Amino acid sequence: MMQRAIFLDRDNTLIHNDGDLGDPDEVRLMDGVPEAIATLRRIGYRIIVVSNQGGVARGKYGEADVDRVHDRIRQLVRHGGGGEIDRFYFCPYHPDAKVDQYRCEHPWRKPQPGMLLQAAQDLGLDLPSCWTIGDQLRDIEAGWAAGTRTILLTQSAPPAATVAPDFVAPDLPAATRIISRRVCDH
Repeated sequence: MMQRAIFLDRDNTLIHNDGDLGDPDEVRLMDGVPEAIATLRRIGYRIIVVSNQGGVARGKYGEADVDRVHDRIRQLVRHGGGGEIDRFYFCPYHPDAKVDQYRCEHPWRKPQPGMLLQAAQDLGLDLPSCWTIGDQLRDIEAGWAAGTRTILLTQSAPPAATVAPDFVAPDLPAATRIISRRVCDH
């Protein structure tokens, strides 16, 4: 049986971060994130985090540091509201990388849908039943390209783009309410 999932961006969706973050001690969850994830799990969604991590390509930290940050996020979410994150996928590649091995335009780098497609293959996901939530248009573009419904997190009107989000919400708890209403209506 195909499953459904929520694809979540990491930075400024789950955690406060406007730059490159490779130190787990600096992880700070956004308000309401643990409870929102617990609610999404309760209504039948797997939780998948998909994140561009260009800081690896820029040599600011390594892939192991990203894994440690993700472990810290998982721990804070679990202890903060009982929610569980199923998987983390990240793209360390960037076309302007300083580190040679990461210099390329990779199909996992959002706005490309590679991470979502890989997760769907790995976990047996029904992409039209899934949602992608993030704070950047590249998140919405990746979700759209993978065939998911999308929610852009923003405090203002979304910018004009070739791909518009299905919904707009100020934060993850509000996005969770949108999804919960859709589930209850069907």
